[in-house]
Parts: sequence; structure tokens; C-alpha cells
Amino acid sequence: MATLIGSIIVFMLVIMLHELGHFTVAKLVGIKVNEFSIGMGPKLIQKEKGETKYSIRALPIGGYVAMEGEEESSDDPRSFENVSIPKKMAVVLAGAFMNFVLAIVAFFFVALLLGSSTTNVGVVIENSPAYIAGVQKDDKILSVNDKEIKSWQETIEEISSTQNSEIIKLELDRNGEKITKEITPELKDGVPTVGIGTKLEKSVSKSILSAFQMTWYIVISIIDVFKLIFSGNFNMQLLSGPVGVISQIGKETAKGIVYLINILGIISANLGVVNLLPIPALDGGKFLFLLIEAITGKKINEKFETTISLIGFSFLIGLMLYVTIFGDLARIISR
Repeated sequence: MATLIGSIIVFMLVIMLHELGHFTVAKLVGIKVNEFSIGMGPKLIQKEKGETKYSIRALPIGGYVAMEGEEESSDDPRSFENVSIPKKMAVVLAGAFMNFVLAIVAFFFVALLLGSSTTNVGVVIENSPAYIAGVQKDDKILSVNDKEIKSWQETIEEISSTQNSEIIKLELDRNGEKITKEITPELKDGVPTVGIGTKLEKSVSKSILSAFQMTWYIVISIIDVFKLIFSGNFNMQLLSGPVGVISQIGKETAKGIVYLINILGIISANLGVVNLLPIPALDGGKFLFLLIEAITGKKINEKFETTISLIGFSFLIGLMLYVTIFGDLARIISR
């Protein structure tokens, strides 16, 4: 039950904020909005206010903002088709923008409640490689393998990217004195680790900085994943489909509200990035069509746009099914 409730809360918030972004900007630039819907399928509740119908539908798997003239021709001067290209672009990008805002807000509260990571060591696991090498609590990490460290995330990345049997060199600041420790990492689930954790600090300013850093880190991580996919060097079984995402939300919900907020931020940032990919049927694809129109001065053929969007949608459905079958279900069966 916790998994179901947690999943519905996360999905509905992420979807609602995304669609609210489209809706708000559409209204601001003067586009007529016929319907604002959260959920898909049969209507559960519908209320009409002014020129817009507001709906909640049975299936919490999506939502939409039905703008006049977006999917069909319209002579209405306030239709999507009849506003300027910059205004259309603003409407298209607003959904992803709101997802990033939600992610930043979520990560801010997580950092405020749990504390923000620093480059100081807060935990040294007993008998770990770092413990054996003499790393101590409150040591400040200056560099890893001669690369200057500015965040704890960089520390993790440098250590985890170490090759097998490679010695890790940590430069530390201990009470104003610079010292160097050489550590032979151990493998945990195939990833090099040394047995240290960050020191957490609670403050509003650090929480704000941490929220932006975490959101940016997720954006970069997703881009790196797509680079690996297109290079053929990525194991698709590591991706999660709907089953895997719901399962992970359930695990985080069981840990407490802070972890639910954290997974909300992660999923929202993921959705923001994915929606901006230049794939037809996604906001990024629509933005690309508008960009081409702005450069060439010619509108994309409506039939071509519809066809290519259908192909893009089919690709996304196929990818989701592939990830669900060969990722989510394969992991469940192998347990």
C-alpha cells in the first residue's frame, strides 16, 4: 500500500507541475486553453471555469493541456497556431522548466532536513581501506588522484572511476596541515570504494547550493547515460521502466518522508531532461520543429509532423516495453 500511495503522490506531483508549466505560460502569452487535465482515461471530476475545463481522470499515468489550435487548424486569433514562435517555444519549454523547479525545491528540503554534503570526512568505516590507510574524521579532501575536489559528489566520482587494483591518492587537510594518503580500494558490487562518508552541515545557504548542484548532477548523469547508449557501451538492463521506478519509490517511501521527497526530486529532474530530448512526440521534438521553422521561415508540413511524431511515440513505447521486459522483469526473475 505504501508503494502504491508513494508512487501516486510522486507521479501526480511531477505530472501536475509539468502540465501546470505549459498551462501557466499558455495563459500568460494569451493562448486559449480548452482543458487542463491531470491523469488520462475516463473523467472522474470535471469543472468548468471561464473558457477552460479542469479535469481529474482515472489513470495517474499522464496529463495534458489542450490548447486551441495545437492539434488542429483554428481561425481563433488566440489559438496556439496563431501566436508567435517565441511564445510557442516558451509554452513548449515551460513543462520541463517546472520539473527542474520541483527538483530543486525537493532537494532543498532534503538538504535542509538531512544536511548538505561537504568535502570533509564525516564517517570512516572501521577496517575499511581508508581506515587502514589512516584517514580520520573531519579530514578535508583537497584532491583525489591529483584532481582538485570541490564537492563530495566529485569525490565519489573520482573514487568509483578508479581502475581495478589502482591505488587512490587522497590529498587531505588535517587541522591546517596537508597530508597525502595512498589507498587500495575494495570492490563493492563491482564499484571501487574506500569506506568514507561525507560530513553533513545544515544551513539554508548550503541547502540552496546543494539543491542546484544535485539537480545539475542528475542532468549531466542522464546525458552521460545517453552518450553511452548511443556508443553501444551501456548495459540496458541497468535502466528502469515503470515497474522498476514504482519499486524504487516503494523502497524510498518505506524509509520515510525525506526519502520520498528525494526520489520525487530525482524523478522530476529525470523527466525534465528526457522531455527536452529532440525526439518527436516529446517537448524537445516540438521545440526542434519550432526552431527549424524560425530559421527557415517555413512551417513544417502538418502531415509530416504528425507522421514523424507518431514514429517518435512508437519508439518511446517500444523503448519502455524493452526496458520493462529486459530490465525490470529480468532483475526480478534473477533474484
